[in-house]
Amino acid sequence: MCTGIVENRKVSGSGKGPDGWYPLDRASVSYDHPDHAQSGCAVIIDFLNEAVGPKARIAVELTPESARNLVHAILASLSRGEGERVGGKDEPPQ
Repeated sequence: MCTGIVENRKVSGSGKGPDGWYPLDRASVSYDHPDHAQSGCAVIIDFLNEAVGPKARIAVELTPESARNLVHAILASLSRGEGERVGGKDEPPQ
């Protein structure tokens, strides 16, 4: 049974749509019935620019397994990338 769970977060980044690149300021992540994914339930991620509205929206529907794989890939990429900055100017204070 899907839950309709929604988590909203402020983000900072860029997205590319039909009219080119635009800034993103919000991400909405939900666990619910998908519109297109071939799964009973899905993790649905919307990246958007609230000031521009629906025109500046990127939507993704992932199976729960794919969403978990993506989370692991993001964390691994962050860990490896931030680990390679040792001694660099972006190193966090200790």
